[in-house]
Amino acid sequence: MLLIKNANIITMDDQNYSNGYIIVENSTIKALGNMTELSCSETEFSELFNADGAMALPGFIDAHCHIGLWEEGAGREGNDGNESTDPVSPQLRAIDSVNHADIAFKEALAGGVTTVVTGPGSANVIGGQFAALKTAGRWVDEMVIKEPIAIKAALGENPKSVYGSKGHMPSTRMASASVLRETLFKAKEYTRKWDDYNKGENKERPDLDFKLEALSEVMRGNLLLKVHIHRADDIATAIRIAEEFGIKITLEHCTEGHLILPLLQEKNLPVILGPTFGSRSKPELKNMSFAIYKEFEKAGIPFAIMTDHPEIPINQLYLCAALAHQSGIKKETALAAITINAAKHVGLENRIGSLAPGKDADIVIHRGELFSLDSNIEAVFLNGQQMK
Repeated sequence: MLLIKNANIITMDDQNYSNGYIIVENSTIKALGNMTELSCSETEFSELFNADGAMALPGFIDAHCHIGLWEEGAGREGNDGNESTDPVSPQLRAIDSVNHADIAFKEALAGGVTTVVTGPGSANVIGGQFAALKTAGRWVDEMVIKEPIAIKAALGENPKSVYGSKGHMPSTRMASASVLRETLFKAKEYTRKWDDYNKGENKERPDLDFKLEALSEVMRGNLLLKVHIHRADDIATAIRIAEEFGIKITLEHCTEGHLILPLLQEKNLPVILGPTFGSRSKPELKNMSFAIYKEFEKAGIPFAIMTDHPEIPINQLYLCAALAHQSGIKKETALAAITINAAKHVGLENRIGSLAPGKDADIVIHRGELFSLDSNIEAVFLNGQQMK
């Protein structure tokens, strides 16, 4: 067992501890509380870490990135995130492209990022399956928390520019929406036929369809559709289509979300914002601003923050949250955006995102004032093992 002692524990749960302890058994948190309440002797522990007053935070979570699919320093050979030959490819799986040896995973850990949600890019209207991974492991299967955790969809500039340049549908926003609708309509019918067959209401076994099979759990409400959108009109289109088919979506990037806050307040959908720390590199980003975080905080809309790695290096997730804080949001809001909100928005809050008994022992030891640029991530524990 591991004992972390003398820590200023920020749990992102019900109670914090200014001078506390955390007991880790195997890969999970067994107990935590005030040092004055620690009833066992330190000699009972095989490992001991003295935080000496530093903060103990939940491991950081990047809820939208492409780590391992765009490998650092590998050029075209390491670019495996966009199959730009078919606008509908839900059957593609991130874990079949992720290179676990990508140096970005080590850099993520050094930056306190213990969980990543990674997957295909936004070239296709439906690009494939995202996976939730821990940031260390001997091979990708050993890193998996959940896969698939979502299927990626994209509206707006990217699909229409990729396929429009090839003289292929979609080349307009209405065509991208049409492609998405048609595919979801087919998936709905496919799922209904298989559900009826499995209940014995349909005696004829339906034909298998590899693409539609991948979407069947989205149609059943068991899997998220992770929708890449920047412009306000594309955000509205994503919501409209989700409601037409009764599916669960998350709004990814949501760059112009501050322009339609009443709609987002009404719909109460998970929002993952960013990356804001970068240039306005394409027309959809012309209204990008750090002011969006304050607008969402004032509106009472919980959000997560992403790096979209490799757009922003994943080890800078903490810096992205720090800059969001400097733009005017509370420290608590910024920290929630890379911990508990990120976990909730991808459906993993039962395992990660806060420090509580029974949860994964992913812990960041942070020295200095939270979100100060001269603070330091002193140690990182992943599944109870010290990695830094």
